[in-house]
Amino acid sequence: MSDFIKLAKGILGEAAVLCGEPLSAHSTFKIGGPTDVFLRPETEEELLSLIEAAKRTGTEFFVLGGGSNVLFSDKGFRGAVISTLGLRGVEIDGTRIKAGAGVTLPLLSARAGKNALAGMVFMCGIPGTVGGGVFMNAGAHGGEISNILVSSRYLDTASGRINELSTSEHEFSYRHSSYMEHPERIILSATFELSTGDAEGLRADTECILRQRAAKQPLDFPSAGSVFKRCPGFFTAQLIDECGLKGCSVGGAQVSEKHAGFIINRGGATASDVLSLISHIKATVKEKHGIDIECEVRFVGEK
Repeated sequence: MSDFIKLAKGILGEAAVLCGEPLSAHSTFKIGGPTDVFLRPETEEELLSLIEAAKRTGTEFFVLGGGSNVLFSDKGFRGAVISTLGLRGVEIDGTRIKAGAGVTLPLLSARAGKNALAGMVFMCGIPGTVGGGVFMNAGAHGGEISNILVSSRYLDTASGRINELSTSEHEFSYRHSSYMEHPERIILSATFELSTGDAEGLRADTECILRQRAAKQPLDFPSAGSVFKRCPGFFTAQLIDECGLKGCSVGGAQVSEKHAGFIINRGGATASDVLSLISHIKATVKEKHGIDIECEVRFVGEK
């Protein structure tokens, strides 16, 4: 690890290399122990150099976006966590937008709206990044990334080459893309095709969605958003609610009383608390409804 840290400091500068950084500071759940080293490259070249250094020194690494769909272990992560939030370039050419993996979806939605480009309003309340959004085919309010994506660029960490995927090559489905089967591929940027719209109308639509979100979701507590995938033919949150699980707690983790699809951190919640609560929810829904619900939050680190 010391060899990697030395190389990382040479690439980013000493101030940008954070040793023993608590991952709770980089997760919307506000949960997670320390990582050996936390890094935030500002360019694709720096990211490529860091990954090459990790491979050369045999250092385990995890590439992190906005931390909105992950649950970090209480023990943290042994190795390097590399953030893509520094990859935040946005280019607009007609009705096309190219955005770096670290651009947040609400910011990109706002940029599109200000430029009278329609098709991204559904992203205005999704607390994720372009990279994470493409990875899981993020969606809300009837829209999905797959509906507007033209292509994405990625680093193949096995070969060190930068490649591109067309829309069909993503093999999109509900909350799924081909990136999930290829952990060696790190998303760098994505290009979207939109349509011309009315900036004022788009702003009004955005405000409406954000009001609805604030009214229905527990935004005043840390969470990872909706914890479970939608069940075909069912609303998962309704299934959980019908089991009487609203308000159910394990330690500091609680099923939100406002929205049963959310697990919130009421203060001091650990990853173990959340995992135990998830297991209890799944078992209860299975017992009452005979349905296996699937968690969409990704656990990172040692259990």
